[in-house]
Amino acid sequence: MLEKLSFAGLLRMPVCVLAATIFAHSPAHAAMSDWADNQGGRMRLVALAPDAQGHVRAALQIEPAPGWITYWREPGESGIPPQVSPAPNGGMTLAKMSFPVPKPITVGAIQEIGYDAPVTLPLDFRVEGKQPAKLELTAFIGLCKDICIPFQAELSLPLSTAGQAEPHEQALLDAADASLPQAPAPDFAIESHSLSADAKTLSLRLTLPEAAGEAPLIYVTGPAGYVFFKQVSGKRDGKSFATDIAIGKLPKNYDIKDKSWGVLVIDGDRAMETTLAFE
Repeated sequence: MLEKLSFAGLLRMPVCVLAATIFAHSPAHAAMSDWADNQGGRMRLVALAPDAQGHVRAALQIEPAPGWITYWREPGESGIPPQVSPAPNGGMTLAKMSFPVPKPITVGAIQEIGYDAPVTLPLDFRVEGKQPAKLELTAFIGLCKDICIPFQAELSLPLSTAGQAEPHEQALLDAADASLPQAPAPDFAIESHSLSADAKTLSLRLTLPEAAGEAPLIYVTGPAGYVFFKQVSGKRDGKSFATDIAIGKLPKNYDIKDKSWGVLVIDGDRAMETTLAFE
């Protein structure tokens, strides 16, 4: 269970080194920006040309240095979730940022959720009004090893030529999409969910793709900044699985009515992501 984290609480080690803002601009006629480098790793922007509807398919590539990690959208007991912000008045809005299937990472007694290998986060942009000459954004991530380094970079790509006849970039974005959790399916879905009257326990019943195996990993994302993953009990009966997730302290006066939480379930080599609606 997890309480909402302050910025100080995001740093799991006592030493925090703030990286200087780095500007990484692409050369002309490129669909990738230059790498922005940091002692804990590097990142860059990849994008294709806008389609006829003003949709820009893009991604943030992150490569942690050996031994370093970066984080999922809800990082766990500590960490810094990735953030992408289009440039103000840049003529672009970020409609969606997606996250490939993460892994649990344990550092001492600390439980985290993230990536210890290169990861590509798909980005979905929309052009507002007249198409701008460039896609410009600020990316902010955390890279952690013995220290945790907030890493910020300004990334830019020319939109007029981005993605034209660039099969490498197309393949990279396709691979990133393929790494995302799947939507619910008949053989992999949440069958029922309920929150206890005291809001301390979330009961789930699932259909899993396999009839045997270890208990699945389950991450429940509640209000922004909260993630719950401690299973109090779990019973696998063929492809049916029932479990209770311990819910920690929620925001003061939080009302679950009409709220929707996210849930990610990882069972073997498959992962499924959906929402839990509370009436």
